[in-house]
Amino acid sequence: MPYRFNSPFIHRHLVGMGRARKQALMVAVDVLLLLFAGWAAYVLRLGEWFVPNSRQVLLLLAAPMLALPVFLKSGLYRSVIRYMGEYAIWTTVRAMTLAAILWAALAFLTEMRGYTGLPRSVPLLYWMLGMLLVGGSRFLLRWLLWVPLRERFQGRQVLIYGAGNAGRLLAASLRQGREMFPAGFLDDDEALQGSDVAGLRVYAPEQLPWLIEHFDIHDVIVTLPSASSARRRAVVSFLEQHLLRVRILPSLADIANGRHVVNMVREVDVGDLLGRDPVAANPALLGRCIAGKNILVTGAGGSIGSELCRQIAALLPARLVLLEASEHALYQIDRMVRSVADCEVIPCLGSVENASLVSRLLAEYQVQTVYHAAAHKHVPLVEANVLEGVRNNVLGTLAVARAAFDARVETFVLISTDKAVRPTNVMGATKRWAELIVQDVARQALAQATGQHFCAVRFGNVLGSSGSVIPLFREQIARGGPVTVTHAEVTRYFMSIHEAVELVIQTGSLTRGGEVFLLDMGEPVKIIDLARNMIRLAGYSVRDANNPEGDIEIAITGLRPGEKLYEELLIAGSNAKGTSHPKIMRADEPFLDSAQLAGLLGQLRQAVDAGNAAAAREVLMSVAEGGYCSAQ
Repeated sequence: MPYRFNSPFIHRHLVGMGRARKQALMVAVDVLLLLFAGWAAYVLRLGEWFVPNSRQVLLLLAAPMLALPVFLKSGLYRSVIRYMGEYAIWTTVRAMTLAAILWAALAFLTEMRGYTGLPRSVPLLYWMLGMLLVGGSRFLLRWLLWVPLRERFQGRQVLIYGAGNAGRLLAASLRQGREMFPAGFLDDDEALQGSDVAGLRVYAPEQLPWLIEHFDIHDVIVTLPSASSARRRAVVSFLEQHLLRVRILPSLADIANGRHVVNMVREVDVGDLLGRDPVAANPALLGRCIAGKNILVTGAGGSIGSELCRQIAALLPARLVLLEASEHALYQIDRMVRSVADCEVIPCLGSVENASLVSRLLAEYQVQTVYHAAAHKHVPLVEANVLEGVRNNVLGTLAVARAAFDARVETFVLISTDKAVRPTNVMGATKRWAELIVQDVARQALAQATGQHFCAVRFGNVLGSSGSVIPLFREQIARGGPVTVTHAEVTRYFMSIHEAVELVIQTGSLTRGGEVFLLDMGEPVKIIDLARNMIRLAGYSVRDANNPEGDIEIAITGLRPGEKLYEELLIAGSNAKGTSHPKIMRADEPFLDSAQLAGLLGQLRQAVDAGNAAAAREVLMSVAEGGYCSAQ
């Protein structure tokens, strides 16, 4: 029965051997190869079959005896064959060169004593054959060891973008796992391209189409932990042109301990596509309104409110009061904050519309700083529920702001939105009314010299918040589409929740009273481009007229009631001024005088009490659209 090559058997046998046995096997193979190299050098030189005499036999036996100590000293037996790279070539060249020189010197000395039989070209041929056989045997063995792994991971091979330390660490971790097989590196460094790093070949990014075709690549992991966001965005934009699942390794600080690197690989975040490099927070601004103080966060269980609580807890307040209308949300945020906070935490179930409850909390817990994040924010839902939107967003803000003024709260920060600028929907209009209320209370505090500071902070969409388009797109992609976009030209500003909240906290330390602060949101993003990017990064193609065989379709559904094509951050032209923080601007927006505002609030409350949504909308929009906002 003919012998059939059994690679898996060889793989299991070799990998299962102990370290000492593997090294002994390598030594035995090298001895045989060097003996053959010496004999073959004679054959090539003489051009005929060569039978050595006794003295030549001794000289041939001396060849491996001289070479082995050199190989040991050079570290050829310390390398792990499976992960051996191009460095092994140069190690073999250096070791074999020294071994050949020693062998030639021995032959020369034996000739001086009367021994003959070594043509001068034989040491050169021995050196060449030795390098070929010793080096080639190691790379052949490496190939034999990797064949079963490549077969096992067929279709799950991954490329690593970045052949630096992080990439090598990830490759080593992937080799220990069972999910993916590292097929090679991509790197922009031309000095690395074509070489072997950690036993894997480094390819130029331009070779990606060829690699996808020949290696059945479906995944790429980007390992550029120290690169800027703009650089990562450029790399991701390049990769998304291909049908690949793209993931990214976190920052260097997250992988410093070098453990569980594979588990740290995350999906590409939309923030990676925006190219924003957050500015480091100013510690003095962060702690001024929080450290050692009693803090109240309204809407504590919401997207913004919960992140506010997390960051506030880390800034060592004396007491943190959580006001939330949802029982489940309050339970979740209370449990989370208690696990990280080193202060007293008071959960309170209730609505901001309950003025007596808010007043009692402010007085009982001697609150010094209020972050008012409670609001209904989903545009279509508030559009369909005008009265509830007015109750919560307008009358709720009025109750909290007046209670804070009466309780002599030091700092009050309203979380607003760019939809408050020339709003075309009820949600945006209610937030503009909230700003007007805070502006009015701020002017009262200045007029009475109470030393209190009231302000609003206006910014756009935050990534991953409740009602955000990002989670919706992810769900639609997971279902196979279609991904719904209201209009091909809709653009929005985006910022991470962490960065937005960090800036909100710092604005409280910058306010002098009555300002509307604006956060630098970077460049606006077209929602349809965002949808295309998310589809491609999930490893699918967009189905459209140019690609009818694509995976997922983008459906244009039409603008929703009250939705705008684009959002703004300013009402009164370009009146924004810089502050000591490069990402925070100060604007003095139009306001209403107290008498006007009180009268209009009375009309609005009357409409709400009467259950007249049409009348409430009319009053709401007439003010928010700027008809009364002309006083300076």
